[in-house]
Amino acid sequence: MSRFDQAKLLLKARKLQKELQKEVIRVTAGEGAVTIDITGEQKIRKITIDPEAIDLDDIGQLELWLEEAIKEAVSRSQKLAAEKLGPMMGSLGNLGM
Repeated sequence: MSRFDQAKLLLKARKLQKELQKEVIRVTAGEGAVTIDITGEQKIRKITIDPEAIDLDDIGQLELWLEEAIKEAVSRSQKLAAEKLGPMMGSLGNLGM
């Protein structure tokens, strides 16, 4: 692979990475009690808890909803990243990335 092709691949990878930074995935759990916003780079932007949907006597349920929402958010974010970056990963491996 020529240096020019390598440079083009790196530029494309950086562009896709910036796109992933801007992509926000929203996941809810507990029928809307918990909402997680996460970027395509697996960075949590926001966690929202609806106080009307929470029973303070059952914090264990809130913890389960948070765990469920975070796992789903990370999974969806990873899937999005794989879809966008997957086709390039073999080529980037040759560049030491």
